[in-house]
Amino acid sequence: MKEQNQKVGFFQSIKQRDPAARNSLEILLLYPGVHALIRYRIARFFYKIKFKFIANCITYTTRRRTGIEIHPAAEIGKNLFIDHGMGVVIGETAIIGDNCTIYQGVTLGGTGKEHNKRHPTLGNNVVVGAGAKVLGNITVGNNVKIGANSVVLKDVPDDCTVVGVGRIVNAHDPQPTCDNCENCTGCSE
Repeated sequence: MKEQNQKVGFFQSIKQRDPAARNSLEILLLYPGVHALIRYRIARFFYKIKFKFIANCITYTTRRRTGIEIHPAAEIGKNLFIDHGMGVVIGETAIIGDNCTIYQGVTLGGTGKEHNKRHPTLGNNVVVGAGAKVLGNITVGNNVKIGANSVVLKDVPDDCTVVGVGRIVNAHDPQPTCDNCENCTGCSE
């Protein structure tokens, strides 16, 4: 995904990440993730000018129509692609970098413990697999892949893959690591 740092348009970025995407018109008309992002941008405009009721109404109708809930206060970079987006939830203080891909059932949520910044920050070129839960005020680095149904509760450095319950697999060292052991080789904790 590092090659996506070059400047490409929104529809071209989707075509690069989705082999089923045939053309821009089809993407515009038939992709619920695109509809959700367009409506999010409108809701964000109203949220920023303090018309929060209108912003929340747009968010509510978007969720009902697409199954994707994006809080209008969330900060989303360029070329986010939400593929098969049913059940995606992006919380109020979430920050998403450029060229990220999010699959169905993903939650970028809070843990219920914090009061200020309580949702995750994703770097650039992050892929979040189906059903993954990324929770709390954590930072996920650039070029990270989060596996399907993973649960991430701690910071993730750049260029890693996360699987299971926060198990990090480094790009240069294919052995899983954890925070409890030094030089861990994938213990079951």
